[in-house]
Amino acid sequence: MDAAAALHVLLELTRRLTDERSLPAALRLVTDAALRLLPGDHASIRVLDHTCTELLCGARSGTGRDNKPQSFRLGEGVAGWVVDHRELVRIDEVTRDPRFVALPAQGFHIASMLAVPLWSAGEVIGVLAASHPDPQRFSADDEALASLLANCAVPPIEKARLARLAITDPHTMAFNQAFLMPGLQGEMDRTRGAGDDSPGPLSMLLMDLDQFKRVNDGYGHAAGDAVLRAFADRVRQATREHDKLVRRGGDEFVLIMPGAPPERAAAVGERIRERIAREPFDLGGGVFAPVTVSVGVATWDGRESPEDFEKRADAAMYDAKLHGRNQVSAAPAAEAPAASAPK
Repeated sequence: MDAAAALHVLLELTRRLTDERSLPAALRLVTDAALRLLPGDHASIRVLDHTCTELLCGARSGTGRDNKPQSFRLGEGVAGWVVDHRELVRIDEVTRDPRFVALPAQGFHIASMLAVPLWSAGEVIGVLAASHPDPQRFSADDEALASLLANCAVPPIEKARLARLAITDPHTMAFNQAFLMPGLQGEMDRTRGAGDDSPGPLSMLLMDLDQFKRVNDGYGHAAGDAVLRAFADRVRQATREHDKLVRRGGDEFVLIMPGAPPERAAAVGERIRERIAREPFDLGGGVFAPVTVSVGVATWDGRESPEDFEKRADAAMYDAKLHGRNQVSAAPAAEAPAASAPK
């Protein structure tokens, strides 16, 4: 790519990032731009949480775009190495580089790759990477372009990242309770104002782990936190990229499902319930914690407030508790009366 074309891509990206407040959408803009600037067939970006040890959010463009980004810790894989060593990496043949780790869920072939750190205020906040199925496809000029792209992208991404951290539960990386009502209202507004381009129905799952106090009492609070993190991971694996997982508090989670009709929401709730009941959580050292979850399902009626919508899902979850736990219960269209539920 010549200098004028590269400058056009960077200027366009900067303009669009200035207007974009959503972190996932901003990251996708950057990976799309990376494929316009660099010779790869796949680009990914990962932004770290405040500890710089866990993936906060990621995006992909090109081959494998619909696959969820793989998570990593400090020092793991090429991305982890870049964060750990705070250096750019260009690999001509990944099979000859011990830093590269081929993951089973990768879903596409990589022979050469380029990865650059994202810097903000003297700290690495993430990694931008591009890859190609053929060896030796990246040059020193590509290194310079990738670094320039990262420098242009970081300020608006960091602003969006800090805003996302403010509404993120640090233990599970789900959204936190402060996001729930504004998040529901935003989805309602999109559904109500979309006209002919309506995103469709809006559903919610309200999930409560059954008798979770037994986990904390029997295995310790550190084990309980590990189960909550693993539960959130399993829910994300069973859902779509645009579904939003919220930790309402304690062992209660909400899944906001734009475009999901009642039958789809109930099917996802059942899939989550069945997997949680089938697979005890591995606590390490040969210790496994059996856990079940009760799920309430509600679909927005187009009129009720976020609070009333949540109350219907909550009532359905309580109904599942009262009928023996480890069940999925759907809320009726009319508001259900609140009930007191056993934990």
